[in-house]
Amino acid sequence: QVQLVESGGGLVQAGGSLRLSCAASGRTFAAYSMGWFRQAPGKEREFVATISRSGGSTYHADSVKGRFTISRDNAKNTVYLQMNSLKPEDTAVYYCAADRRGVLALVTDEYDYWGQGTQVTVSS
Repeated sequence: QVQLVESGGGLVQAGGSLRLSCAASGRTFAAYSMGWFRQAPGKEREFVATISRSGGSTYHADSVKGRFTISRDNAKNTVYLQMNSLKPEDTAVYYCAADRRGVLALVTDEYDYWGQGTQVTVSS
C-alpha cells in the first residue's frame, strides 16, 4: 500500500506558475505509474497527466499540453506537476494517484491509491 500527500497548491494570477508535489510513503514507489487529476466545483474529476514507473514516458491532456509537465524522482518518492501559463480555467483541486499496474492510465478507475488533494486557484 502507498500513501500520497500533495502540496504546492495556492493562489496565483493568470499567466503565473506553480509546482505541485506528491510525496509517497513506502519503498515501492518506483513500482507504480503515477497520475495527476483535477476536479473543479460541480465537475467530474478529469485526467491531467501520467508518467511511467521510470519516468521515461509521459502523457498530458490536450488542455494542458505545452503548459504542464509531469515528472518524478524515484529517489525522493515524489512526483511533480510543473504548471506554467496558468489560466483561470485551471482552477481546481489537484489530486495525485498511483497505479499498481504501471501503465499510463487516463481514467480514475484504473488508479489504486489517491492523495487528499491540493487547491489551485488562478485569478484573472
